[in-house]
Amino acid sequence: MHCDTDSSSNETPLPADVTRESHDSSTLKVFLIEDSALLQELLGNMLSELDGIEYCGCADGEAQALQRLAEAPVDLVIIDIQLKQGSGIGVLAALQAGDQYGEPHKVVLTNYAHATMRQRCERFGMDAFFDKSLDLDQLIDYVIDAAQQKSMH
Repeated sequence: MHCDTDSSSNETPLPADVTRESHDSSTLKVFLIEDSALLQELLGNMLSELDGIEYCGCADGEAQALQRLAEAPVDLVIIDIQLKQGSGIGVLAALQAGDQYGEPHKVVLTNYAHATMRQRCERFGMDAFFDKSLDLDQLIDYVIDAAQQKSMH
């Protein structure tokens, strides 16, 4: 499971096993914004295997991510700060300002997990903040909890 990495090209179709349509309105739709191909694959596979979660794909740059999210809003976005094009801060700012993206939970997953970065992300409406090197299990637990909460509504 790998994202298209050329943010200037036309959108490539998602693989056949990844769909943008929910099979069930209680399914949590999750989109990943991450520049590391290794983490795209790792997290994409992990998210795809979780019950109650629909993995809707990934992007490695700000413009590509915002285009994809405007076309198909999701319930939760996992956002890296450093991207191949633009930044996670730019994504957070756009999600906070733009109605076309819906109101997804905004989850930051970064190597820049210091207090200053956390505060900066909070100013843009971040819902949760995880350190890539330490908190992958906590991130997955957060996503599972969000899926369980959605299924109860």
